[in-house]
Amino acid sequence: MDAKDIKEIKAVIDLMKKHDLSVFEIEKEGFRLKLQRGASGPQATIAAPVVAVPTKAVPGGEPPPAAKPIESVSMKEIVSPMVGTFYRAASPDAPPFVEVGKPVTEETVVCIIEAMKVMNEIKAETSGVIAEVLAENGKPVQFGQALFRVR
Repeated sequence: MDAKDIKEIKAVIDLMKKHDLSVFEIEKEGFRLKLQRGASGPQATIAAPVVAVPTKAVPGGEPPPAAKPIESVSMKEIVSPMVGTFYRAASPDAPPFVEVGKPVTEETVVCIIEAMKVMNEIKAETSGVIAEVLAENGKPVQFGQALFRVR
């Protein structure tokens, strides 16, 4: 990463502050940049392509064993396709569309996002079981913000 790249990242951070954006993510030619503002300000995650580097064998011995991959349940996120207000139910007295532990399919409506006085039903677009609700009912959400985690 050179000085030009750092200047561009700082410019994106300034735009995020100016427009009160909480998440910015871009992926291009094997390079991924995700900026996310939290309570303490912007945080950056940069992932570059991984390159295998050959290691030298230890004289008189075997090379150390390869590390075992960490087994984990892969989580998928349902993200907001727009800026608006997040609602877990169709009305204040209705039950939430989904709860933690409920199975969902691609067509399952998981929430409503109100944008410009229009109520938009948001579908899971993935299959699995709701593992976590990340957004707060009645609160604003940003484009690309994670709303639910599905396992």
